[in-house]
Order: sequence, then structure tokens, then C-alpha cells
Amino acid sequence: MSTNMASAGSPATFYTVAETAHLLRVDPATIYRAIREDAFPAIRVRSRYIVPAAAVEQLAAQAAETGGCVDVAAIAAERRLAREVARLTERGAQR
Repeated sequence: MSTNMASAGSPATFYTVAETAHLLRVDPATIYRAIREDAFPAIRVRSRYIVPAAAVEQLAAQAAETGGCVDVAAIAAERRLAREVARLTERGAQR
């Protein structure tokens, strides 16, 4: 890790896309694509993305807990569906 916090001995709070890709052993383009498709959590700061370390840890914990594959596309679909239901519920409550 090349983050200042990680090099200072403190745990990282955020990772760059490159660091996230390195941790997950994938190409950075894979992470960028997943972020654009709302299939991977990230925070946009101007033109750059940072990934919460807690999100990476949560994905790893889910994989270890289930003993199987964590499908970020399925997680993204659930998030989109939940947002759509909340939007429709809010719209119905306003009428």
C-alpha cells in the first residue's frame, strides 16, 4: 500500500482503485467498470474514486463466512432494487 496512513502503521481507511485492484488480484479496469455499473462501493472525489477499506473487508468476510463466491453484481442488483422500492414508496407516500 502506498497510502500515507498505511505506511505510518495505521490501518487504511480508504484505498485507491489501484490498491483495491492489487488487494483483490484484479485489473484496475475491472474495479472501474464495477464502480461505474454500481456493483462496487466507492466515493467519488472530483475525478477520482476511493474505495472504503471497510467495503473490501466486508466482501472478504462474506466470502469467508459463506465459503463461496461473493457476486458483487448480485449485491449491486439488490442495492438498485432497494433504491427503486424506496423511491416508489416515497412517491406513493407523497400522493
